[in-house]
Amino acid sequence: MTSIASVTLEVDDSAAAQNFYDATFKLGSQLRLRASEAPTTGFRGFTLGLTVSQPADVTSLIDTALMAGATSLKPASKSLWGYGGVVQAPDGTIWKIATSAKKDTGPATGAIDETVLLLGVEDMKASKRFYVEQGLTVAKSFGGKYAEFAPGDANQVKLALYKRPGLAKDLGVPDDGSGSHRVAVTSSTTAFTDPDGFTWEAFSSTPAHP
Repeated sequence: MTSIASVTLEVDDSAAAQNFYDATFKLGSQLRLRASEAPTTGFRGFTLGLTVSQPADVTSLIDTALMAGATSLKPASKSLWGYGGVVQAPDGTIWKIATSAKKDTGPATGAIDETVLLLGVEDMKASKRFYVEQGLTVAKSFGGKYAEFAPGDANQVKLALYKRPGLAKDLGVPDDGSGSHRVAVTSSTTAFTDPDGFTWEAFSSTPAHP
């Protein structure tokens, strides 16, 4: 079964980005960094989502990220589905932190229950079919708007697809953008590029950051 071992963010300053993530989300082997000068403007077409157990953890993670230099795109707030907010890291990556719980059951723990790579796609049907052909298993699907794939195990990053305009709207940013996505996916499969230009790389035990 194809699974995501880690996500590599391509950043202008790998040392600064490493300092930011060491101080904030602490995702261990799920997140890698490497320097890149590839041109990129506007929305990069993806977000990384962190699912936590309660609103206190959403607030704690967002506050920590803002103190470390992130920018608020959507302040944490309640919604029909739970509680969440969106920030943009200094390297430009957009992060959504959310929970389905609406009430706290205790103090914030800082624990992250799930990491999700959410890709904005132009043609949901074609992209979903493409990933099924690469060996991923659909776990949830909502017509032509959203699809979610089963991770290889609980410690791996989950992949989800969302129509690009809808994803940008959900994150609070314009959907226009060009150039590099500035992200690569490391997986248990062979290297490939998907219909929207997102690059997948074969697993290597070599760290991606200097």
